[in-house]
Amino acid sequence: MTNDTMTIRQMCDAFDVTPRTLRFYEAKELLFPMREGQKRLFTRSDRARLKLILRGKRFGFSLEEIRQLLELYDRGDQQHEQLTQTYELAQQRLSDLERQRDDLNDAIAELRDQMKWGEKMIASIRASARAAE
Repeated sequence: MTNDTMTIRQMCDAFDVTPRTLRFYEAKELLFPMREGQKRLFTRSDRARLKLILRGKRFGFSLEEIRQLLELYDRGDQQHEQLTQTYELAQQRLSDLERQRDDLNDAIAELRDQMKWGEKMIASIRASARAAE
C-alpha cells in the first residue's frame, strides 16, 4: 500500500462508513477501487468521489443522480457540464427542502395550537370535576 491509497478499513475509519457501504457503492459503479488479490485499495480519486457521494446523499440526491453527475467529470470540458447539472439539481433539491421545511413549520404550528386547545379542555374538565366534588 502506498501513501496515495487506503484500505477498506482506513476508508471506513476516515469517512465513518461500513465496509458494506463501500462494497455497495462499488457495486453501483460509484467507486472503482484497485484490487490486490482480495484487497481493495482506494485512491485519492476514490476518496474524492466518496466525499461527493456522501455529500450528495446528505442533500437527498438519489444514488442514480449522483452516479450520473460523477460520470460527467471525465468529459474534458473542465467540468462545465458536471457543474451546470449539479447546480441545477441542487437548485431543485433546495426548493424541495425549503418546501418540506415550510410544511413542517406549518404542521408544528398547527400541532402547538391543537395542544393549547387540549390543555384548555383538560383544565376545563378538571375544574368541572373539582366543582362537582
